[in-house]
Amino acid sequence: MPSDNKVIATRIFIIGTVSALLLGYIWKKVNDFMGGKGSKAAVNMNKKLHEKARCAIYPRTKDIKRFVVPDSKVSWTVPFPEYKPVDFTSEGVKAGPVWADKDIREPNAPVIKFNCIDGVINRTSFTGKYEIVNKCPRNPEGRTGLCGRGSLGRWGPNHAADPIVTRWKNSEKKILQFVAVQRKDNGEWAIPGGMVDAGEVVSVTLRREFGEEALNTFEAPPEEKVHIEKSLDKLFHSGTEVYKGYVDDPRNTDNAWMETVAMNFHDENGDSVGLFKLNAGDDAMGVQWMDITRQTKLYASHEDFIKTVAQRHKATW
Repeated sequence: MPSDNKVIATRIFIIGTVSALLLGYIWKKVNDFMGGKGSKAAVNMNKKLHEKARCAIYPRTKDIKRFVVPDSKVSWTVPFPEYKPVDFTSEGVKAGPVWADKDIREPNAPVIKFNCIDGVINRTSFTGKYEIVNKCPRNPEGRTGLCGRGSLGRWGPNHAADPIVTRWKNSEKKILQFVAVQRKDNGEWAIPGGMVDAGEVVSVTLRREFGEEALNTFEAPPEEKVHIEKSLDKLFHSGTEVYKGYVDDPRNTDNAWMETVAMNFHDENGDSVGLFKLNAGDDAMGVQWMDITRQTKLYASHEDFIKTVAQRHKATW
C-alpha cells in the first residue's frame, strides 16, 4: 500500500511539473508574439479607463453626440478602422478669447510647441510625452469619440488646480467635510477649482479659485475681505498634494484634455476658513460644507480625490 501511494505521488509531481513547463512555454510564445509586452499589456488591462470623457452627449450641447467607443477600443494601440470621431469645437472657443489657441489645422496657423513650455503656456503633460498626429496632440489616455477641442481652450493638456479645503464635522474628528460648489453648467457638485492662467503659479491659482468660488471675495465688504485674506494666507501657507495628472473629464476630446494638481488644505481646529460663511461666486450656483462619504457623487474625477483625502486623515469612509 505504501508503495502505491508513492507511485501516485510521483505521478502527481510529474504531471504538475509538465503542466508548469507547458504554461511557461505558452506564456513565452504569447509574450514573444506581443513583442515582449505581455506583462505590460496585462497591467494596462487593469488600468481604469476614462469613462466620463466618453459621455454620450458633449457637455453644454444638446445634439453633439460622440462616436461610440467601447472599453476594448479606447487604447490607441488597438486597431479601430471604423473609428470616425465627431469634430467639434465650441463657438466660444472659435471666437478666439485670450485663453484659447488658434485652430492649428487651418492654413497659415501659428506654430505651437508641444511637450514643453511654449512662451508662458505650459504644454507639458503629467502623463509624459504625448504624440502629435496630423499636427494635433493625441489624448494619452485613448479615444473619446470626439476630436477638435470641444469647450477647452488649449490643444493638448489644459491645466487646472483643485483646492480641497477640509475640516472636521465635530469634535469627535471622525467625519471629514470639504467645501463643495455646485456648478452652473450641469448642476453637479465639485471641488472649487479652476484653470491655471498662462504664466501663473499653481499655488496662486489654488488660493484664487477658492476665494472666488467659495467665499466670493469679489463682493465681500472691504473689512471682511481683509479678514478673509488673512485666514486664506494662514490656511494656504502649506498643503498636501493629493493628485497630479490626467482628469477623466466630460469635456475631454481626442486632441484636448484636462489635467490638474489637487491639493488638500486642512483646517484641523476649525479656527480659520472653517468659521467663515460660505458664499458662492459667479461660476457657482451653490456652495456648502459637504460630508465626505461613500455616497458622495461629484464632477469628473473629484470623487477619487476626496476619497484619498479621507483615507489620509483616517476619517470615516
